[in-house]
Amino acid sequence: MTAVARFDRFTKVFGDTVAVESLSYQVQPGRVVGLLGRNGAGKTTSLRGLLGLLRPTSGSATVFGVPYRELVDPARRVGVTMDGVGVNPSYTGRRHLEICARATGITRARVDEVLDLVEIGDAADRAVRHWSTGMRQRLSLATALLGDPELLVLDEPANGLDPDGVRWLRTLLRSFAAEGRTVLLSSHLLAEIEQTVDDVVVLQCTLRFAGSLSELTDGGKRRLEDCFFDLVGTAPRRDGVRPGDSLPAGSFPGGHNA
Repeated sequence: MTAVARFDRFTKVFGDTVAVESLSYQVQPGRVVGLLGRNGAGKTTSLRGLLGLLRPTSGSATVFGVPYRELVDPARRVGVTMDGVGVNPSYTGRRHLEICARATGITRARVDEVLDLVEIGDAADRAVRHWSTGMRQRLSLATALLGDPELLVLDEPANGLDPDGVRWLRTLLRSFAAEGRTVLLSSHLLAEIEQTVDDVVVLQCTLRFAGSLSELTDGGKRRLEDCFFDLVGTAPRRDGVRPGDSLPAGSFPGGHNA
């Protein structure tokens, strides 16, 4: 089975900082794959490398067997939500989608379809500046779905969604994968990821785990959160004290006493 996405010893260095080192894993078709890690773990960097938005220092990242820049009609194969892929706030949601559709040769009828799919049709003719964060997140997802793609690459897609929206997103992504298509999403919402994904990739600059959720959690006997922290450790606080460490009586982090 040909991998939908593949990282092969992907490494990216910014100056003296190693963002991602020797990352290797594959994303198989028909799966929802969760890319997990702390802030700064390299999740967004690796996704940007996959999408050709940055060049690796060494190694490679490919989509459908080729670098993203070599894909024919990429908007119809890969849908993307990511910070930096912006929307003009003075446009209506419908206007934004129509511009994106025209640029990629997608019919106007598809605009109405995705507005209904992400359930923002009632707001489509209002300027985006008046939309909530959750509605803008849905608009980003509508943009990703315009080309009816085979692969969705989503960077923190649940940010800004309320509990109803998070549940709706989970259902949408599971139905997308049930059609034989594929989702690769980054997230720090471990409890939600546990209910959504088939496979898990844990990244902390280097790869800590890549495999099925069932394998990682021993068939669901362990919580994903516990497994995650076993792999990446507990982060020190900014004052150098790890959560759970005891402090001298009468003292507070940062050197202030009561």
